[in-house]
Amino acid sequence: MITRESKMGRLEGRVALITGGTSGIGAATARLFHAEGAKVMIAGRSRARAQAIVEELGAGAGFAIGDLADESGVAGAIEATITRFGDIDILFNNAGGPTAGDVETVTQADYRAAMDLLFGSVLWGIKHAAPHLKAKGRGAIINNSSVAGLRCHMGGYLYSAAKAAVTHLTRMAGMELGRYGVTVNSISPGGIVTPIFIGGAGRSDTLPAAETEAMMEEVAAAIGKGTPLLRAGGPEEIARAALYLASDEGRFVNCHDLVVDGGMSTGGKTRYAR
Repeated sequence: MITRESKMGRLEGRVALITGGTSGIGAATARLFHAEGAKVMIAGRSRARAQAIVEELGAGAGFAIGDLADESGVAGAIEATITRFGDIDILFNNAGGPTAGDVETVTQADYRAAMDLLFGSVLWGIKHAAPHLKAKGRGAIINNSSVAGLRCHMGGYLYSAAKAAVTHLTRMAGMELGRYGVTVNSISPGGIVTPIFIGGAGRSDTLPAAETEAMMEEVAAAIGKGTPLLRAGGPEEIARAALYLASDEGRFVNCHDLVVDGGMSTGGKTRYAR
């Protein structure tokens, strides 16, 4: 459990919006940002999960419910953040989920579902946060990408294509917004155990807790064999990377994709795996 350890945190006085903040990486980041002094708004589709996290965090936390695959849902979350906390300093575009379809079976519905959520939510997040951050003359936008966008066979067909687009969009936006004091970076996780591996947080909610835990342990064991560190990562690994990019320590980092994968993407399975 992440707890507040000091009076002055690395994000003291700042306001952060985390999309897809109700489970996995998003929830871990919400907890860490809040522990570091930020006011945190969580955006997602599950009111029950969002409310539970906000109640856990207490003062300085809120949630916005909406469809993050739609521009209006993303814009609404940003406006809700400003209405609730009077400002926005940090945007973590983290919304995501599993995709369907391969080279010969992909459908237009598969394409729209994948691109609207994985790429569109990032595109609209940048668009609607940019005017507020430019007016302030500072801010940090962090986009959750993936090693699947950097290497083949590390993710599904459409998932990988969408994440590659997110990584390049990050560079383009950082080039445009950097002159206004706004940094735009991405994180490419790999080998991180989250509910996406068992069909997303929605499916994990429907399974008995013991079954979910067993499935996640199985996923972690399999992933661990494919990293030089011989272990899988947890959501908190990405939360710490996001904290660095959101804090003053990362203010000279821009247009960068930070790979956090335990070395997995350097060449697949390590010869030391047992």
